[in-house]
Amino acid sequence: MFAPEDDRFESPAPGLRLNTLIGLRWLAVAGQTAAILVGALGFGLRLPIVACFLLIGASAVLNLALRRRYPVSTQLSERGATIVLGFDILQLAGLLFLTGGVTNPFAVLFLAPVTIAAASLSMPPALGLLALALLCATALAAFSLPLPWMGGEYLNLPPTYVFGLWAALAISAAFVALYAYRVAQEARQTSSALAAAELVLARAQHLSQMDGLAAAAAHQLG
Repeated sequence: MFAPEDDRFESPAPGLRLNTLIGLRWLAVAGQTAAILVGALGFGLRLPIVACFLLIGASAVLNLALRRRYPVSTQLSERGATIVLGFDILQLAGLLFLTGGVTNPFAVLFLAPVTIAAASLSMPPALGLLALALLCATALAAFSLPLPWMGGEYLNLPPTYVFGLWAALAISAAFVALYAYRVAQEARQTSSALAAAELVLARAQHLSQMDGLAAAAAHQLG
C-alpha cells in the first residue's frame, strides 16, 4: 500500500507536505488521548476506553508507517492526501460514535480535515471529503451510543436539538470549506502571477544583456 513507487502518495509538484500533515495528526492523537483520559478519569464518565484507544492507536500506527516509509520532504499527491484525510474523518466518526455522536462537543473537529482538504487540494477531492464528513455527521445524528454523563448517567437530548446540532455542523463545514478553498485559490493565483512576472523580468534582463554583448561585439569588430 505504501510502496515508494506508488504515486498515490508522492507527488513532484508542490502541495501538502507529508511532514506537516503528520505533525497535525500527532496533535490530533494527543488531543484525543487527553480528552478520553480527562473524561474518564477526571469526570468519571463511562467511556468505552478500550475501543476509543484502539481507534486512536490506529491513527498513531498510520503516522508511524508513513514516517518510516517516506522522507520528511515528501509532497503528498492529491490522491495520497485524500486517502489520509479520509481516514482521519472515518477515525473521528468512529470515536464520536462511541461517545455521543453529534451531541459530543468535539464533533466540531470534523472541520479540521475538511479545511485542510479545501486549502490544499483541488475542488473534486475537497468536495468528496466534505461529502464524506457530512455523510458521517448525518449517520452519527441518527445512530450512536449515548453521550456518557456524570453520575453514571447518559445525556439524552431532544431530537429537534440534535437536528440543530447536525445542521450547525453541516452548514459550518460547507461554509469553512468554501471559504478556505477560495482563499487558497486566490493565493495560488497571486503566486502564479508573481512567478510569471518574475519570469518575464528575467527574460527581459537576459535580452538586455544579450543586446549589450552584441553592441560590444559590433563595436570591437568596427
